[in-house]
Amino acid sequence: MAITAPPEPVYFESGHTDQVHDIQFDYYGRRVATCSSDRTIKVFDTAGEQTIELSQLIGHDGPVWQVTWAHPKFGSLLASCSLDQKVIVWKEAQEAQWVQAYCSPIHTASVNGVAFAPHELGLMLAAASSDGTVSLLTYQNGPGWTAHKVPNAHPLGVTAVSWAPAAPAGSLVSAKGPGQPEIRFASSGADNTVKIWRYTQPSGDWQQDGATLVGHTDWVRDVAWAPNLGLPKNTIASAGQDGKVLIWTESKDVPGQWSPALLHDFKAPVWRVSWSITGGTLAVSDSQGTVTLWKEGLDGQWQQLSA
Repeated sequence: MAITAPPEPVYFESGHTDQVHDIQFDYYGRRVATCSSDRTIKVFDTAGEQTIELSQLIGHDGPVWQVTWAHPKFGSLLASCSLDQKVIVWKEAQEAQWVQAYCSPIHTASVNGVAFAPHELGLMLAAASSDGTVSLLTYQNGPGWTAHKVPNAHPLGVTAVSWAPAAPAGSLVSAKGPGQPEIRFASSGADNTVKIWRYTQPSGDWQQDGATLVGHTDWVRDVAWAPNLGLPKNTIASAGQDGKVLIWTESKDVPGQWSPALLHDFKAPVWRVSWSITGGTLAVSDSQGTVTLWKEGLDGQWQQLSA
């Protein structure tokens, strides 16, 4: 079999007039949203040979830190967060025409991260704020958007949130079937920690699930829960201002108990970590502008993939 060279990277002009902070593909990989310190969000069509700007979304009063797409079963929805303390949910009312479906007034400081929950849980959004709280925004027909706040999630400030897969670990290979969906998310903070939160029924409250995950010696800049496709383990990656990326694995015998392993010490602050759709590969971006890809070997050791 002939070995082919990897495809050349594709570059396009975003049109932003300041630093771009995030870029996210939609569910089908046909459109991409970008956000910037210029206070705008842009949506591009990437399905053809050229990348075409479709829309510019204006509504934030400060740098826009992150964007996230909802599952297409809920229509064409985007959420964004900003230094201006707002979470905005955008709806595509007509093709390439976006309106604000919701603007959250719940936070009192910068909102640093947003993430839609797995579609199996309904239309739900988590937001991380420098005011130390995480907000959960849920949409239901009738009342519309309602907000619930997790107070003092990380008292020094919350930097990021990431949802657990809805399928419980091991459900793919379990004789008992899929079981009830997991309703958990991870948060990271300026207190150097990662925490896991679980929705409790019938009270409807969010409670910390297990002990606080302690392993970093400086701010945890990002956290990413790996897709598990029902396989028998839960895995989380965390990125630190201390230059380290840690891989956390939940005990199969003691739910809520997590063990860390050092993926790599980058000797420079790490900004973001992101899993592939299968959870087998981790992308890491650091403050030196470098992006590396990592994969776990059969011996459990993480190896950097060649460029």
